[in-house]
Amino acid sequence: MSISIAAVIREFVYNGVNLIDPGAAFSPADVRDLYSAQYPELTTAVIDGPEYSGEVARYKFVRAAGAKGIHA
Repeated sequence: MSISIAAVIREFVYNGVNLIDPGAAFSPADVRDLYSAQYPELTTAVIDGPEYSGEVARYKFVRAAGAKGIHA
């Protein structure tokens, strides 16, 4: 029996859009912060995952639920 080493590929998804992984040196929180310049709502997003599918680790950025406007 031989042992093989496979690299895990990270995928980041926000609102149905696949975001490019900037590199393994970035933690998922760092990736969220990096993309918050393009998607400001990511500043309060929650990181869901990783979900593994074979050699792919998928992280989802989920917007925090909140109410705007008049509060009761």
